[in-house]
Amino acid sequence: MNSYEKLLSEADDNNIIVREVPLISNSHGLYKNNRIALNRNKLNTISEKACVLAEELGHHYTSYGNILDLNKVENSKQEYKARLMAFDRLIGLRGIINAFNANCKTISEMSEYLNVTEIFFKEALECYKSKYGVYIQLDNYVIYFLPRFSIVNANY
Repeated sequence: MNSYEKLLSEADDNNIIVREVPLISNSHGLYKNNRIALNRNKLNTISEKACVLAEELGHHYTSYGNILDLNKVENSKQEYKARLMAFDRLIGLRGIINAFNANCKTISEMSEYLNVTEIFFKEALECYKSKYGVYIQLDNYVIYFLPRFSIVNANY
């Protein structure tokens, strides 16, 4: 079962209806009242669908009210929480290390290994950089976000 199918199953388990439909808006996905609409006109791959569905599920768990106006601070905070939940679910620090251990050297290779889009992976790195700073150590690994993204196994 791929990550998109797992997310669909989770949505079903939580009585959330997910539909792939053409949306009038430019949004890739929308969440409202236990319903998720994925924009059929913008999402072509399983990876794209998984990334958007993970974020919309994040909204189900973390958001309330209409948060479409991101100029409002509270709405931006809710958007950030939902995005972080999606990043952690589909990538996470452990996922980055697993990709590194699978000999993935580039962002493209890591994205493919984790079945996410490159854009989503890059956005996750930016989010993790703002959350953790220059680097974070996990077990025997150091993940650097600055000056450029890299991973070091501290055992070597």
